[in-house]
Amino acid sequence: MLVSLTDILKLAEEQDYAVGAVNTPNLECVMAVIETAEKLNVPVIISHAQVHEAFMPIEKIGPIMLHFAKMATVPVCVHLDHGEDLDYLEKALKLGFTSVMYDGSLLSYEENVRNTVEAVRLAKVYHASVEAEIGIIGGREAGGNDMGASMEDLYTDPNLADCFVKETGIDALAASFGTAHGFYKTKPKLDFERIEKIRDLVKIPLVMHGGSGVSPEDYTTAIGKGIRKINYYSYMARSGVQSVEELLKKQKVDFYHDLTIAAINGMKADIGKAMKVFCKV
Repeated sequence: MLVSLTDILKLAEEQDYAVGAVNTPNLECVMAVIETAEKLNVPVIISHAQVHEAFMPIEKIGPIMLHFAKMATVPVCVHLDHGEDLDYLEKALKLGFTSVMYDGSLLSYEENVRNTVEAVRLAKVYHASVEAEIGIIGGREAGGNDMGASMEDLYTDPNLADCFVKETGIDALAASFGTAHGFYKTKPKLDFERIEKIRDLVKIPLVMHGGSGVSPEDYTTAIGKGIRKINYYSYMARSGVQSVEELLKKQKVDFYHDLTIAAINGMKADIGKAMKVFCKV
């Protein structure tokens, strides 16, 4: 069942949980995520990040994502993650994506606001939702793990977040409070007090980026403080690789499809554990 981000986050708010938002840059990822969500009977967000365009064009994977979403027995939002320019956002919207994230976090506050307002205007034409970001989240969606010298200086300022939400009219806010994209070298230290302050001010659903690798206890605390969408990819993708490696150690493999089945099963096991924590099932 294809739904918007607003629809799916309303469910999360009403039932006090978070929805997993998983990057699905190929068919195997799409299948692993949707089938796991259906098995657990939980809503899910499948995402395509602009940084993945280099190895999977949105024109190819987008229709596949939308097909699986429409056929799913659970609510599924098809989301553009970290859209870096408005033309790319419009491309996703024209394909039928029900949600887009405009990422202007590296721009000046004024330019970020201007572009985000335009993103909201575009999305309304297609009846889609908009997520945007204030603060800078470490690493890259493709798997970088550079946390930066002083990440606390890049955390989201609650008062600035409040102004940003009021000026742009976005539906969800990605806030920086200690997570990072990619793999963690050390256990992340999350500023829960900051996220609670932001929630109390902005009064819209909050998003955790860099959600892979966070402990179940920290997920639960973050959800209790107002996180309603958790972006997840790196550790699921690595689990797929590990399953393929284990298969190759056990036996000689002649057919590529045996590798893809192993990868899907490995990813299912990992994302299933995360979804159980996010949706409290």
